[in-house]
Amino acid sequence: MNNTLSDRRTKRFVIQDTLFRNATKLFAFIVLALLFSIIISLVVGSMPSIKAFGLHFLISDQWNPVTEQFGALVPIFGTVTTSVIALLLGVPISFGIALFLTEISPNWLKRPLGIAIELLAGIPSIIYGMWGLFVFAPYFADNIQPWMIDKLGPLPMVGFLFQGAPMGIGMLNAGLILAIMVIPFIASVMRDMFEIVPPMLKESAYGLGATKWEVVRNIVLPYTKVGVAGSIMLGLGRALGETMAVTFVIGNAHNLSSSLMMPGNSISSALANEFTEADGVLYTSSLIELGLILFIITLIVLSISKLMLLQLSKKEGAKS
Repeated sequence: MNNTLSDRRTKRFVIQDTLFRNATKLFAFIVLALLFSIIISLVVGSMPSIKAFGLHFLISDQWNPVTEQFGALVPIFGTVTTSVIALLLGVPISFGIALFLTEISPNWLKRPLGIAIELLAGIPSIIYGMWGLFVFAPYFADNIQPWMIDKLGPLPMVGFLFQGAPMGIGMLNAGLILAIMVIPFIASVMRDMFEIVPPMLKESAYGLGATKWEVVRNIVLPYTKVGVAGSIMLGLGRALGETMAVTFVIGNAHNLSSSLMMPGNSISSALANEFTEADGVLYTSSLIELGLILFIITLIVLSISKLMLLQLSKKEGAKS
């Protein structure tokens, strides 16, 4: 009798385990199926543009719906430029915030400041865009851009980046707004990485007479270098895909300019502005191809960041 009950229980457990295993496989397959369906739909929608322009689409700066001449160079350039500006400004500030929260801040300030950073990450992007257009852009045009044009414009090698009219909107302003938006994400991940460093390692360094900066440079950063790099890649992915905030402040002009002061365009802002007005198969297909390009760029960035984070447990604490 006991053997019969035991056999029934074993069979029930086997059936439950099989159902659970197959259910999880199904969920994983659904995610992959959605990913591939998105890619396939973008490729199919882009085929008229791919057949019409080929690889020339990637290097052409033309965007004329009247003559149906389209190129992705200006949106790609704007997307990459604003994202690089965001990282150049956001990463050092995020590192300082994370370092302050984990190594310097008093205990009574850590939690309120951490909550404030998380709240910044939860603000909708359209709010950042409205603030950037109606508050920051006028101040930027009246007080900051004139100084940059006068002082940085005449400099050799880099002066061309700061030449133009102080309009308040442009690629530089879009990059600054993006920097504000990615700071909470990068700072939060860096803070979590710094907090997993074993206290014994830091206390041993302090016991040997190391300063706080020496502990950070020689203990904290080598232990979490992969995680820090992963947080930067995640911030880059966030900046690449931002739409509404960039649309408000980048200027939305299909002009290729070396000056950061001038209006430009990004892939996401071009899609947001023109997709509802696209008339004709080739026009719509060109916009879909822009979406495909952005999807590929973002997918590559996020995949690299995920791989780096997966390697954290293997490489953290390794001798460098």
